[in-house]
Amino acid sequence: MAEIMESGGGGHGKHQKKRAKKHSSRVDMTPMVDLGFLLLTFFVLTTQFSKPKEMEINMPVKPKDTSNIMTVDTTSLTLLLTEKQEKVYYYYGKFKNDPSIIQTTDYSKEGIRKVFRESNKNVREQVKKLKEKYANHQLADTAFKRMLMDIKGGKEARFVIVKADEKAKYKNVIDVIDELNVADVGKYALIDISPAEKQQLKAWGKIN
Repeated sequence: MAEIMESGGGGHGKHQKKRAKKHSSRVDMTPMVDLGFLLLTFFVLTTQFSKPKEMEINMPVKPKDTSNIMTVDTTSLTLLLTEKQEKVYYYYGKFKNDPSIIQTTDYSKEGIRKVFRESNKNVREQVKKLKEKYANHQLADTAFKRMLMDIKGGKEARFVIVKADEKAKYKNVIDVIDELNVADVGKYALIDISPAEKQQLKAWGKIN
């Protein structure tokens, strides 16, 4: 690593004083550079980079025959996102010409998140128990994912329909989807608000 070079001093002659020997040192940095490259190569090859996350959005497929399609009153929850950026209108079951079915909340934790959590309470309890088993290594990864999908997609699970008009903000739609994932809601769809719903909201003074 380090080399010490010695050079003798003094001249020729009997009466000339002897000088002290001078020591010069030189550090060879080549092994340090090699070690640095080895460490860099090691960390590059062993580091696991974070994978990009995708947002799952369940878009409805337009069926050929819509005559037999019915919304189940006990499981459906419809959100109406309009020009009122601070408010979220929602109702359970089928839409009726009755202003009393429309309820209002906001995008806070005590607002739409609370609505999702309370309406999807049974599923959330099942998901919690399943996650505890998985944390205790009682379930394999494939079994856990399959059972989780079965619970969120069960018949009794809450089905949320998010309807937005042309004046709704994209940010509000993303916030709603985030809250759906937090509340373990696995069945939801994004569609346009119907003309009948929008007309009734105007008649009831909810929007302009």
